Amino acid sequence: MLGAGAGQSAWRRAAVYVLLALLAAVFLYPIVLMVLTAFKTTPEIFRSPFGLPEEWTTRGFRTAWDRAHFGLYLRNSLLITGSSAVLLLLTAAPAAYALARYTFRLRGPLFLFFLAGIMIPIRLGILPLYILMRDLGLIDTPFSLILTYTASGMPMSVFLLSVFFRNLPRELEDAARIDGAGEQGIFWRIMLPLVRPGLATVVIVNVVPWWNDFFFPLLFLPSPTWRTIPLGMQIFFGQHLIDWSLVFSGMLLASLPLLVIYVLMSRQFIAGLTAGAVKG
Repeated sequence: MLGAGAGQSAWRRAAVYVLLALLAAVFLYPIVLMVLTAFKTTPEIFRSPFGLPEEWTTRGFRTAWDRAHFGLYLRNSLLITGSSAVLLLLTAAPAAYALARYTFRLRGPLFLFFLAGIMIPIRLGILPLYILMRDLGLIDTPFSLILTYTASGMPMSVFLLSVFFRNLPRELEDAARIDGAGEQGIFWRIMLPLVRPGLATVVIVNVVPWWNDFFFPLLFLPSPTWRTIPLGMQIFFGQHLIDWSLVFSGMLLASLPLLVIYVLMSRQFIAGLTAGAVKG
């Protein structure tokens, strides 16, 4: 009986591994196809869309970098996305900590206020948002995007981080107070480092849509000075002709920073998702 049970367990484990391998292949295939296509010429893409490149050429990367001013757009995207992420963490983490660890009269209404922000799409308020940015003189500056991205990421970030802060034991705060630590010291030196998986989750969940956003840069950045990568790549799409080699080369270049961020933060990100699944 024990041998039959062990055999069934091994078959079940093997079936799970096969299913996971199939799912991995389904998700990785578009990425592999994008990489292979980026090294082809446009005629070869139509002649052999799913095959290996006949000649591995980097012409598309060099042309995309020079013609689309990719270095300038990459700098703008890194500056705007990075500044938005830092500002979001500096504002969302203290707000979530206060809502999760302190009891005060407006705690419930404030938490509902942040929850309402999750349910209302920010694009519904695009007209007053544009008028506000225009009156503040922020149109065609990176601050218009940084403030918009930070505000749009606040509700979900406060909700996620409050869950992590709420699950930390009270004994940590009590022990720190007995040792003479102040409230700010408890937050910055003790509680905040313990929610690193939550911080990584907030960064990845928000940075990916910001990096790929086309709508707000098109609205707030009319001149090429502060254009981001998605806006700069539109020059590859002509009215009558599209150079698909340049398009795929640009897509691969634009994806590399996100892949690096995910690889660097994947351990904390997976830990954050696992903790959220277990603790709710």
